[in-house]
Amino acid sequence: MNIISKSYNPELVEWRNVTDPECNEIKVDFDYSLLGYDIELGRLDMLLRYANLSHCRRHRHVASTLTMVLEGEQHLTEWQQDGSKKFILRKKGDYALAGADALPHDERGGENGGVVLLSMCAPNGILFEYFDKNMENGWTLSIKEFVDNWEKGLIYGQKP
Repeated sequence: MNIISKSYNPELVEWRNVTDPECNEIKVDFDYSLLGYDIELGRLDMLLRYANLSHCRRHRHVASTLTMVLEGEQHLTEWQQDGSKKFILRKKGDYALAGADALPHDERGGENGGVVLLSMCAPNGILFEYFDKNMENGWTLSIKEFVDNWEKGLIYGQKP
């Protein structure tokens, strides 16, 4: 396991900011920090931080994912297979575990933001699938791409 940060304290980790000015329907503006990874085992641990009501990109987790809310809140809108939406609210201290191939969703922080820990296991190496504003035209992100982007100082998950 390659450890990038020995702490999950939001005051001690290196943060990188992601925005998407082309996205008009939600405010994509969040920070992330890589904590550690093992490409061969398919494991990656990271932190996400949302400012007040800001969102991450629309996506689904291809990897099995443990989520723990460390600060604030995490709000999710999950697209169900029948086309309906399910709303999920997680508060500080809440824990969730999702299997591989989770449903597509939009997530954001609460009114006072939020920080979450994600610990992902992806035996096939794929972490996420991202979507355009119509929840179509998906593209994936692997652990190797994530780590390569981190090492180069780039932002992960940009559309190719």
